[in-house]
Amino acid sequence: MSSLFTPYKLGPVTLRNRTIRSAAFEAMCKDNRPTDALYNYHLSVARGGIGMTTLAYAAVCRSGLSFNTQLLMCDDIIPDLRRITDAIHKENAAASIQIGHCGNMTHRSTCGQMPISASNGFNLYSPSIVRRMRKSEIYDVINSFGEATHIAYEAGFDCVEIHAGHSYLLSQFMSDRLNHRKDEFGGSFDNRIRFAKLALEECLNAAQGKIAVILKMNMRDGCRRGMDIDESIELAKVFQKTGADGIVLSGGCVNKTPMYVMRGRMPIHSFTYSMPQWWLKLGIRMFGNVLIKPYPYRDLYFLEDAMRFRKELPDMNLIYVGGVSSRESADKVIDSGFQLLQMARSLVCEPDFVNKMQNDAHYVSKCEHANHCVASIYNRCMICHQNETEPLPASITNEINRIVRENQKG
Repeated sequence: MSSLFTPYKLGPVTLRNRTIRSAAFEAMCKDNRPTDALYNYHLSVARGGIGMTTLAYAAVCRSGLSFNTQLLMCDDIIPDLRRITDAIHKENAAASIQIGHCGNMTHRSTCGQMPISASNGFNLYSPSIVRRMRKSEIYDVINSFGEATHIAYEAGFDCVEIHAGHSYLLSQFMSDRLNHRKDEFGGSFDNRIRFAKLALEECLNAAQGKIAVILKMNMRDGCRRGMDIDESIELAKVFQKTGADGIVLSGGCVNKTPMYVMRGRMPIHSFTYSMPQWWLKLGIRMFGNVLIKPYPYRDLYFLEDAMRFRKELPDMNLIYVGGVSSRESADKVIDSGFQLLQMARSLVCEPDFVNKMQNDAHYVSKCEHANHCVASIYNRCMICHQNETEPLPASITNEINRIVRENQKG
């Protein structure tokens, strides 16, 4: 009998099975508030059998926003969030929300100020000058993580997931490549991880054991001078000792190695489909495949690295993510000693993927890993190309077909 469909207790919350909808950004908010689209999507995933579904990439404060289609954690949206969590709970699924701060990955027009990070610099992600955070600002953001956790509890969530990976703010401080500070938040390993550790402590204090607190981190940054696996294992041990209820094992940096996170190729025509700036659209179409390096997709592409964490942290709740696209691959993750697993693209394509796996031990997701869902969040919202209601332009369809053929060749 598969353990995949047995209940599991994560901190104070019991999940009906071992599956979690990972915190893949939906881009389904308007003016940083939830919409019916966000409600309907997560309701469909809950109905589809998931153990816990995660609302993605909610900013803990205004300076942490990357997109206008992103959630901003504030008291005003508690009723709207409660509507979503109530609906999820009625389907016997648990509800989680990912909270974080983008750091330098934004523009003044979105976050309302000059973007901030560990050190001064320039961000090519959305071309802008970046300012070094003052110490008082660091503690303000730490407090915002606690306030966001309290809002999550009031809104009915069972869990918060702190985003400490993918080269967002907490990850920027951890990185020796990006953090050039000389104070207690820079330099040594202990100093560079201090921000994330204090944010975790603040969230745990706010949660008071009433909701689970987990944390997403990189196993490898996947770029030159980035954090690598040995240092990341030591970081995970710190998070375990601090009291995290679980750790999500991911990798990659969205501004340097975005496809290391998802694998495959970025569909450039999907990415630029609705861009208003003709010059930016032209530039990305000309050089996008050079700037956004592809990584071959294969099922369970993070499993080898994750097994090293499993060996080093035998008593920690480790949550696997990366290339779970069939009942066979899901069972393999759980049988390899991971308590829980996360997935996104399979659930974008088929929100009822979990139910289909439960009903068919040989079920394989219809997701083709063309990454149209990834590209579309930058100009519309997260959607699988197979679920588009209107015909796509030939340029997009042809590109998707090429990527699918590449994936099939391996």
